[in-house]
Amino acid sequence: MKKLVRTADRLEGTITLPGDKSISHRAVLLNALADGRAHVSNYASGEDGASMLRCLRGLGVRIRKHSSCEVSGADECLEVVGRGAEGLVEPSGVLNAGNSGTSMRLLSGLLAAQPFLSVISGDRSLRGRDMGRIVEPLTRMGATILGRSRDTLAPLAIQGGELQGIDYLLPMASAQVKSAVLIAGLFAKGRTTVVQPAESRDHTERMLRAMGANVEANGLRVSVRPSELRAVDVEVPGDVSAAAFWLVAGCCHPNAQVRLKDVGINSARAGVLDVLSAMGGRVRAENVRETGGEPVADLVAESSELTATKIGGDLVPRVIDELPVLALAACFAEGTTVIKDAAELRGKESDRIETTIEGLSALGAEIEGRPDGMVVNGSGKLHGASTQSYGDHRIAMTMAVAGLIAAGETTVDGAEAASVTYPDFWDTVDELATGG
Repeated sequence: MKKLVRTADRLEGTITLPGDKSISHRAVLLNALADGRAHVSNYASGEDGASMLRCLRGLGVRIRKHSSCEVSGADECLEVVGRGAEGLVEPSGVLNAGNSGTSMRLLSGLLAAQPFLSVISGDRSLRGRDMGRIVEPLTRMGATILGRSRDTLAPLAIQGGELQGIDYLLPMASAQVKSAVLIAGLFAKGRTTVVQPAESRDHTERMLRAMGANVEANGLRVSVRPSELRAVDVEVPGDVSAAAFWLVAGCCHPNAQVRLKDVGINSARAGVLDVLSAMGGRVRAENVRETGGEPVADLVAESSELTATKIGGDLVPRVIDELPVLALAACFAEGTTVIKDAAELRGKESDRIETTIEGLSALGAEIEGRPDGMVVNGSGKLHGASTQSYGDHRIAMTMAVAGLIAAGETTVDGAEAASVTYPDFWDTVDELATGG
């Protein structure tokens, strides 16, 4: 599907974002292991969220959608009936994680501890993404995991068993790998400890703690012991990764004011706010509060005079999903922006270093690639062109935002990729460009 995006004279509007995907996944997975019933409102719409629900139902978990939620007052919510620590059933077929790397990695941690055989796979893109980073620690804990390419690629056949807690040093900061090991640690003998080289998003630890798990966090060390979880209701905040596109649009467009409602601003996740602040972006937080252990605020972004910055080191895990759209912001920043230490981008839904460079170059950006990142010389202007998504939702949305700012008309081929995480994205593009 192709979408045409024209330069907007003004960007203005109030946007309600889809639920945070990372928190949504953890809310339904961990409540599936709990005792009791939980209601999850503002669950992440899109194909990735559906993939997690499909896999959990394949393990015997009852998940029902309600048209209204008495607990949160939301228009709709999911009811998850927990099966307890030993209540999952052996799936009769292959668990299909679709395009969701989060689903595959977190569920693998769960499946590693189950007393049955399971097979988990996904679409072509997901089957090409490295799973060796979870296979290695889960195997050390006692699970048997077989996969393609020397047990590093899906489909993964997982024979769970009695696990032993380990101390595990992550080779690179990764919330997904950390979470997979901690989830397995809920069922392992003794203590399971993960040591991170840098801070990564901490949604799993926060939610486990809220559910009564025996979790300890000390700096970059996180430990868990076998725990029985109690069900908790979760109101999922707006996805800050989705917010990033509109924040960049608001800062880069010369005539813009964009308001985003109820955005999760967890410091381990909202590095995009730090980067835009360092670049001189006019972004302010209003109505700051806490919901379900997660900090939330309304964010307002306005036209800004941006300057170049450097993105690397410990900051990268906090902005890894937002780097393509931050590269777009760098096109409108005075000076040269350097993005480094981000080789992980090459193993996402697409090689996001190459696809970002190809898309922005077509629009006239002065950008070049490095093995672990990009260098962008801010020109302050782009022109319309034909671009494509490469089947990657974040590239599709980055090109769309670029089209709202670039002179002329921009087409995005493969625009449907945005629906993986943001089904209403293109409607929001139209509303924002017309002041809706």
